[in-house]
Amino acid sequence: MSDTPTRKPRRKIRGSLPASTFDTPPVVTRHTLDLPGRTLEYSAHVGMMPMKNDNGDAEAGIFYMAYMREAAPDGAPRPIMFSFNGGPGSASVWLHLGALGPKRVATMDGGMPPPPYAVIPNEHTWLDETDLVFIDPVGTGYSRPKTPEVGKKYWGINGDIESIAEFIRLFLTRFQRWSSPIFIVGESYGTTRAAGLAGHLINRGIALNGIVLVSSILNFQTARFAKGNDLPYILFLPTYTATAWYHGCLAPDLQKDLKATLREVEAWAAEGYATALAKGDALGEAERRDVIQRLARYTGLSEQYIDETDLRVQIHRFCKELLRRQKRTVGRLDSRFMGIDAIAVTEAPDYDPSIAVIMPPYTSAFNDYVRRELEYRTDDVYQILGTGIKSPWDWGSAGDGYPDTADALRSAFSKNPHMRVFVASGYFDLATPYFATEYTLSHMGLDPELRGNITTGYYEAGHMMYVHGESLARLKEDVSRFVEGSVRKG
Repeated sequence: MSDTPTRKPRRKIRGSLPASTFDTPPVVTRHTLDLPGRTLEYSAHVGMMPMKNDNGDAEAGIFYMAYMREAAPDGAPRPIMFSFNGGPGSASVWLHLGALGPKRVATMDGGMPPPPYAVIPNEHTWLDETDLVFIDPVGTGYSRPKTPEVGKKYWGINGDIESIAEFIRLFLTRFQRWSSPIFIVGESYGTTRAAGLAGHLINRGIALNGIVLVSSILNFQTARFAKGNDLPYILFLPTYTATAWYHGCLAPDLQKDLKATLREVEAWAAEGYATALAKGDALGEAERRDVIQRLARYTGLSEQYIDETDLRVQIHRFCKELLRRQKRTVGRLDSRFMGIDAIAVTEAPDYDPSIAVIMPPYTSAFNDYVRRELEYRTDDVYQILGTGIKSPWDWGSAGDGYPDTADALRSAFSKNPHMRVFVASGYFDLATPYFATEYTLSHMGLDPELRGNITTGYYEAGHMMYVHGESLARLKEDVSRFVEGSVRKG
């Protein structure tokens, strides 16, 4: 499989303009991608979409990269999928060059490859099934507000959803795609955005065929280790177990079969552990001893450590403690990866080794790819993760409690019963644990007739499961079936 510019030269249809201009014609190039038994011919459109205020003045620009194939032979419009990552403050590069796009970053399952970094043809691209539009919310990628003060309008849960919804409306209009089956895919906080978008869009007459949620978090109560909130301790426990299993820290009988071990832990977490934590100081000494022994068995941590944490192991402490004797830490985004801290006696890791593994390859490869192959040239910094947001994120009224967009998703289901959702989770994801996702889905209050519209997939990888070769292939297969079924059902 290879891109073939020498046999079929790419043709730039329109010239590029500075990325700081909020409304410019996109740079369009033509490409081919050789895949087993077939060749994909597609165009890439790279540009900036204006965000206008009530007076019609452009006050921000949203950068996008879109890939489109020729229309289907029968004349039916191709599906279109809008993609974004999370953060808040993350650009769309991870899904773009990790799983969906026609090119992906060359990575290694076991860690970071040596530099220099490059993109390679993606044999698992989703472009087979749907056209792809990668969106960088304001303050990420090359997307910019007119001023940081204007940016505050977009840097919050509501302003973010409204601006991405407006981008989708404008894109459907400018590219004449209103008759296409419409999908969105979000990762991490992007799933929070996707759920909120589903409710926002349907209220404005835009019905989705499907949503793909990658490493989902809709209800933040499931992940906030706050005083009085015991829910995360329960919901993170199976992922603690999976992590200990991966690093060989469990008893021999628990190391035999990961999935069987997780089923055992899930059952105890939801019943025995949840009941014990609910009792608080009323927990009897014998009961407490049993919980300590169980937690030590299921986490690979010592009974003394479990006792001293009052039966509650916070995520960053777990990442530091599990391999402390080896002077290693485990990753939050992907607990398969190990880090080395300056000293071993601290309470939390110095850094997340799973971010350290992926940040240089994706940063370098994207900056080369967007200029060399997509011919979009600018001196602006491509803000990949967090550095482009210049004010605290505005959680609105949810900031007083726990942000939750699950009800917006439930509302969208009620108003559009044809919509389907696919949820992808990694067993080694300590940022958005799979058991917390299951809890959220089962507490949405979804009508029984609509519960079958949600399907799930599980992968032996972390938050970005697509950096694991086997999981990347399986994710593509699962999504292909999902898109085909959603279009047919729709």
